[in-house]
Amino acid sequence: MSGADPTQQPESDLAGETLGGPRPDPSTDASKDPEQWVTGDEPMTGPQRSYLDTLAREAGEELPADLTKAEASEHIDRLQQQTGRGAS
Repeated sequence: MSGADPTQQPESDLAGETLGGPRPDPSTDASKDPEQWVTGDEPMTGPQRSYLDTLAREAGEELPADLTKAEASEHIDRLQQQTGRGAS
């Protein structure tokens, strides 16, 4: 098999798979309550931690450093409103 590209799957392995699709309905996953997220109980991400630190400093608040993804998201939403950073 000297001419085969080992990084590509044979076409038979791709049967039934698709790329793209209809635009996501904004009333579904993207706007789900963070408490309903499948990974909501995992520790907050690095970007969440960094942004939340910035927002909390601007708002003059202290928050626990061991928040979950869902809790961090809720605080981010609240602090964006409070600081005006979330205004469109």
